[in-house]
Order: sequence, then C-alpha cells, then structure tokens
Amino acid sequence: MKTLPLSAEPIIRIRGLGKSFGQHVVLHGVDFDIQPSQVVVVIGPSGSGKSTFLRCCNGLELAEQGRIDICGQTLVDNGVPLPEAALNALRENVGMVFQSFNLFPHLSVLGNITLGPRMLRGLSVAEAEAEAQALLKKVGLSEKAHALPASLSGGQKQRVAIARALAMRPKVMLFDEPTSALDPELVGEVLQVMKLLATEGMTMLVVTHEMGFARDVADVVVVMDGGGIVESGAPADIFTRPTQERTRTFLQAVLTRG
Repeated sequence: MKTLPLSAEPIIRIRGLGKSFGQHVVLHGVDFDIQPSQVVVVIGPSGSGKSTFLRCCNGLELAEQGRIDICGQTLVDNGVPLPEAALNALRENVGMVFQSFNLFPHLSVLGNITLGPRMLRGLSVAEAEAEAQALLKKVGLSEKAHALPASLSGGQKQRVAIARALAMRPKVMLFDEPTSALDPELVGEVLQVMKLLATEGMTMLVVTHEMGFARDVADVVVVMDGGGIVESGAPADIFTRPTQERTRTFLQAVLTRG
C-alpha cells in the first residue's frame, strides 16, 4: 500500500448527499471524505446508487440535498449548484472516464486527446500534441495516434479515454465502471493503466465490479446498497472481516459467481 501525503483537508468532502428521480430516492444521507492521492473504490449491487453518486461528484447529476466540496470549491449546496462558468472550470480539475468511452468518432486518437487542452487550457497544437504523445506512451498506444476510434478495440478506446481525461491535468479522476463494456480479455489492459495512475498518486474514485482491482489497488473500499453507504474501510477489512451482513452476502455472491 502506498504512503499517502498528510493533508488537513480532504480533496472531496460529501455531507448529507441526497438525490431522487421523481418519487424514486436514489441516494440518501451519504457522507464521505476522500484525501489527496487516495484510491477509493465503490462496490455494491446494481441499482445501489453507485453511478449516480459518482455523477453527482462532477455535476452531471444535481444532488437536491447535502453538500459536495471538491478541490476547495463547493460544487453543490442543498440543490444550489455552482454557476455554469465556475462548474466548467471545476470540471477541468475532475477527469471523468465513462463505461461507454464517449470518444469523438470523427477525430483521430490525437485529435480526441488534444481538443480539450487546446480549447480549455490554451495550448498550441504543437504543445497539445507533445503532451498527447507522452500520454499515449503512458497508456501503451503510441502507434495509434492517427487512428480513428472505429478502428480500435474496446480496451484501446478506454485507454484513449483515460489519456484524454489526463490531458486536462485533473486533480481527481472519476471512473464509472470503466471495464463493464469490455470483453473479458481486454479488461486487464485498462486496469493496468489505472494501477499505474494509482502508484503515481492520482486521486481516484472508481465505481467497478472488478473485485480484484478493489482488493489490490484501493486504499478504501466503499460498499453501497439502497442509496447509502453500508460500510467502508481498508480492502483487507472489507473482504475478510466485513462488519455488515449485507456486505457479506454481496461479496459471497460476487466472489463465487463463475
């Protein structure tokens, strides 16, 4: 386990988070802190609120109750969000990787990665492409710089999506089930890049069904069910000494599946 830097302030602070869709309550009373350089992995059954929780953390979903502070700014306070300009600025510090890649199909790999830095960070084409090439080397795709997304495998697309998010130099990376759309043989190549980011000290909040990644890479594992946090703790505690029966039954089901 890596040594985390000492910090008086969490990089993400969540208090009393609540979110509903009509009459359906998706999140209720969620409290959680994430420290700089922590890898927090959220697990739980489908429909437990994991992805909605993640999407609330970058303003893609608006939480009606509670407060979220990220990177020293209040993202939302009891349903009142940041103004649009401030929200866009904050999102530059919060990278997001989706399960469905969300690459621009008409742009090359290089074009996908350089668009944000050129438009939002003000880099020249040469500067953006130099940074993009370095990121492609990091994710093992240097030879794909000029390829179109349609020519890539799912694992390659997801690694490009990670490089694109990193190109904005975020302080936090959010991953929403980044391997769930991949064929099983392609999962490992994406998880390997995520493990590398963890060793480099990137703050990461990851929703995933990959229990091996949660056990091996997470600093903290959060178990969600019914729109709330059932329990959280170090991977060794959650996987071998869970305190809640709901955690035990969930882990028994997923770890014996197949």
